[in-house]
Amino acid sequence: MSSSISRRSFVARSAAALAAGVPAFASAKTTPLKLSIISGATYAPTYAGAKVPRTPGSHHGTAFSTTFNGWDEEKAKQLKGTFVKSGRRLEGARVVKLWDPDRAAATALAEVCGIETVTDTPEQCCEGVDAVLIVDDGSGAQWKYAEHALRKGVPTFCDKPLAMTAREAAAIAKLARETKTPFMSASSLRFVPDIVKLRAELPQLGDVHLASVVCGNDLVYYGIHALSMAYAVLGKGATSAINVGKPGANIARIRYGDQRDVMLIVADKEAMRAGYQINLYGTKGWRSITPDLANLYAYLLEAFLDLVLHGKESVPIEEEVELIAALEAAQRSLKLGREVKLSEVLAG
Repeated sequence: MSSSISRRSFVARSAAALAAGVPAFASAKTTPLKLSIISGATYAPTYAGAKVPRTPGSHHGTAFSTTFNGWDEEKAKQLKGTFVKSGRRLEGARVVKLWDPDRAAATALAEVCGIETVTDTPEQCCEGVDAVLIVDDGSGAQWKYAEHALRKGVPTFCDKPLAMTAREAAAIAKLARETKTPFMSASSLRFVPDIVKLRAELPQLGDVHLASVVCGNDLVYYGIHALSMAYAVLGKGATSAINVGKPGANIARIRYGDQRDVMLIVADKEAMRAGYQINLYGTKGWRSITPDLANLYAYLLEAFLDLVLHGKESVPIEEEVELIAALEAAQRSLKLGREVKLSEVLAG
């Protein structure tokens, strides 16, 4: 890995800090990992086939940048478009490179967040860094940028959704395993404290055979957040889906063999106000959680740093592929009017 920082020595120092009871990220203040961000300065919601021009501003791109680098308040006032100021900083890494199709927007963001280099190509963004962050840019196809980084052996985070189809997700997962490159893709909802706590309290509820998760907007593109909460708490194992809702108002039962059913409710803003909720119905008790989303990206990025530094794979890529397959099965079920097995979706 090409970097002025020795990742091996960084890991050793981090491990020593952990043994001493000091957070690994706090120990890294003088030698932070070098990160790059790809496609992080503009956004266009084209995932459903809409032809929409990219506009300056990126919810995730700016949140990621400010989480690591902070921002210049005066310069930020001149920035066009969405600019998310992270409420929590991670000191264990710093963004040093940025690429976006709109170079002017990338240059403006780099100026605000102190990012040293704006590259001409996404491939250049993978050179001389310790890890790459590929941002959700509205396309649903950001996984394509991961191919080069994975082949170069650069640890890579690919924003949600990993892909809009299970087969595309499976292909990039296969490449990650073949190249043995650390790779992560996940919804930030998996790591917020309320969901982590719910997972820890799960035994108090007894056996959970029924659950429901809710969120607004597109079934796959945003439904991944809702279903990710269920996966974070209950684990994997989905086998089929049947959607008895209607376009724009999905009510899908995700079946986990004979273990449990999860009701996934995802609706457009015309049918339901956006938000997130998970409900568990156990043999000993119930829980209903509307998670607090404060600083949610920092928890997600912290999990990625754990992967880069310590090899901790908090979300196996195969599990993320299964999750997308469940969402696609629910999408296909609505069109076909029948139950759809995940195996059908993965087969094509």
